[in-house]
Amino acid sequence: MDKLAVLAFSGGLDTSYCAAWLLEQGWRVHAITVNTGGFDADELAKIEARARALGVAEFRVIDARKKLFDQTLRYLIFANALRGEVYPLCVSCEREVQAETCATYARSIGAQAIVHGSTGAGNDQVRFDVALRVLAPGIQILTPIREQALSRAASTEYLAARGFEVPAKTTAYSVNRGLWGATIGGGETHRSDGVLPEEAYVLTAARAAWPKQPESVRIDFSQGVPMALDGRTLEPVTLIEELNQRGGLHGVGRGVHVGDTIIGIKGRVAFEAPAATTLIAAHRELEKLVLSRQQSFWKQTLGELYASLIHEAHFCEPLCTDIEAFLSSTQRRVTGRVHLQLWQGQATVLGATSPFSLMNPELAKYGEQSSLWSGAEAAGFSKLYGTQELLWQRAGEAARKAEETTHAVAS
Repeated sequence: MDKLAVLAFSGGLDTSYCAAWLLEQGWRVHAITVNTGGFDADELAKIEARARALGVAEFRVIDARKKLFDQTLRYLIFANALRGEVYPLCVSCEREVQAETCATYARSIGAQAIVHGSTGAGNDQVRFDVALRVLAPGIQILTPIREQALSRAASTEYLAARGFEVPAKTTAYSVNRGLWGATIGGGETHRSDGVLPEEAYVLTAARAAWPKQPESVRIDFSQGVPMALDGRTLEPVTLIEELNQRGGLHGVGRGVHVGDTIIGIKGRVAFEAPAATTLIAAHRELEKLVLSRQQSFWKQTLGELYASLIHEAHFCEPLCTDIEAFLSSTQRRVTGRVHLQLWQGQATVLGATSPFSLMNPELAKYGEQSSLWSGAEAAGFSKLYGTQELLWQRAGEAARKAEETTHAVAS
């Protein structure tokens, strides 16, 4: 009986090594590219050619972009999810969908193993392992790169010795690209002060190539979901892909994130996320108009928790489903239009409107006047509003006088 393995295949250095090594170990390999965005037809054709050249028995592309949006991205938008206040979870949000897709395929063909190309030093190993153990119990998980503690140089040398050349950029940088953006890791990100060279970036234009004039963008949301771009109704996946292209021309969404990894070390990664950066900025502004103060507070609190659960591989934790229900409830009135400007590396919100806006200049104008209360009522509110601070101050003064009296008697 053949040893049959399903390989999560990106066509990059690590998964190319996995394919070659598995074949030498006598495995029959089905290479699966789960398309969670970032690939055009030419790139997919190159990935397939790579897989065929390596000698896999079967190669398939499974389009999971809509599933990614429906299952994860919509909730990251609802949560305004930014890890460390900057990073929009470009890669972590894709791993569960990729693992789930590979697990479903592996079960359908009776595979004995599922293989991924994660190293032993990053977060992805945990994300894949946790999801696969839950979703494909009884199927062996193989991780050749991790198990053999291979460097990128060693993997490159192994493939070159077998006639598979690897571009120098592939060896120098680990790039993960998807619908929600791209991450880039390399020598510079291994230091806290390293600066990536311009040629390392894949989604955003260099400053010298930025347009000389700003570009206006109008995004319509319906119950928190982006539905239209500049008046054109679009499926969310198509809308995100167009925003990635348009925002990328202006250099929108570049950044570097430093944070705590799942395994307990500090990690640093560069990222490019034009669409995610733009959509989160627009969505957050619209929410400011329509949500109550308490809704905003608890949505931010639970949204941050949700983002942490997704980032840290707890995709299957029941609490995720509970928080998704809460987030969905908060979006019932997050409907409206947001105007932005893309220019010089920034997505700047210009303004927003909503039929459910709580900002009503006919009733009250901040700093000017209100028809909801009188000046005397406002004075009374202000007087009562500071009552506890006043009582605290008076109690402190009494305590100080008592302490001074005690010292005087003692001396």
